[in-house]
Amino acid sequence: MRPHPTPLPSLVTILGTGLAGLRTAAELRAQGFTGELTVVGAEEHEPYDRPPLSKELLSRPEPVRLADEGYGDLTELADVLLTGTRALALAADDDGAVLTLVDRDGERELATDAVVLATGSAPVVLPGWHGVLTLHDLDDAARLRASLRPGAHLVVVGAGWIGAELATVAAGHGVRVTVLEGGPAPLGRVLGPHVGGLLAPWYAEHGIELRCGVTVTAADAHGVELADGTRLEADVVVAAVGVRPHTAWLAGTLPLTARGAVPVGLTGRVVDGPASVRAVGDCSDRLSPRDGLVPGAHWDGALSHPAALVADLLGQCPDPVPDPAPYVFSTQLGHELTVVGHVPPGAEVVLRGEPGAGPWTALYVLPGADGAPRLHAAFTVDRPRDVGPLRKALSGPEHPVLDVAAATDPDVRLRGALR
Repeated sequence: MRPHPTPLPSLVTILGTGLAGLRTAAELRAQGFTGELTVVGAEEHEPYDRPPLSKELLSRPEPVRLADEGYGDLTELADVLLTGTRALALAADDDGAVLTLVDRDGERELATDAVVLATGSAPVVLPGWHGVLTLHDLDDAARLRASLRPGAHLVVVGAGWIGAELATVAAGHGVRVTVLEGGPAPLGRVLGPHVGGLLAPWYAEHGIELRCGVTVTAADAHGVELADGTRLEADVVVAAVGVRPHTAWLAGTLPLTARGAVPVGLTGRVVDGPASVRAVGDCSDRLSPRDGLVPGAHWDGALSHPAALVADLLGQCPDPVPDPAPYVFSTQLGHELTVVGHVPPGAEVVLRGEPGAGPWTALYVLPGADGAPRLHAAFTVDRPRDVGPLRKALSGPEHPVLDVAAATDPDVRLRGALR
């Protein structure tokens, strides 16, 4: 990594008005930045919380303002706040950056000492899928809310986090729901097919039809076509097949990972990039000494990672730099779920508790260099008391050794099985 700019920046620009951008602005002020702060956002709305868009789509129609939740108020934090404004280009070196911005009045250039990319992500919709809805922002939520009526048929393409949360809310509102998943199990790309398969019975329990191993070849506002040639009619079709970092405009300017994210270290510095640029939140992939390259797109990362980024930018970075374990939470199909850590391929799954008979946790284990079983990640179902010990243990410099025999006994506190 290259050293931070010298002298320290007096002009900082943040691109993005979501949680990551807002928390970066709040941390700058909290950590003593007294220079000029400009915040640029493509949306016209005040910063709002995204998880309620799916979890509470029909029960909480008004946006949850992040300022009201105590995360900061951009109108107070920023010297200049530009909404309805997008970035078109970036030219940067170690000493500063120039952004090309565009709004309804046209293009302009903005020079700055340092720029923080917090541009987030955008939902994936395949070419030719006309009239298909998504659920990613306030406008998406408003369109869906107006379309979901009791008795209507909703087809959700994708059984990931958003697909499952939307299906849960819609089915509870009397909507007939079909979920189509290309993989062998719901959340299979996150949890692996074995653990993902343990979630499949929940769909039928909530009156939701789940079809796995199904390829959708075409989709429109009134239905989808499957690879076997059949057509499934619907009143509403939603694509929930993932998101892509909002970084296409940076191609050729900054290094990007395979999924199109900006690769960063623990302090948000761009790997092999100019010292004047940082990235945080959904648009970045984080290089962890413990876990390797960890994809972004986690609410908790947008909340917690800006603190170290700002400290480093202001020349006050702690040693060692915190490396919190990735953490995702969800409410779906009558259950409270969390994933802690980064699930590695090929891990052995150790079950703590019996799925279908109460709360349970799946532990993902790989042998360490010393041959000892080391815990890399965990998935909890209705078992909140495991979450705290997992987040602490998996945020250490090394993956902890797991006493497998003790861990499989749900009556033994999990912290007693970790060392």
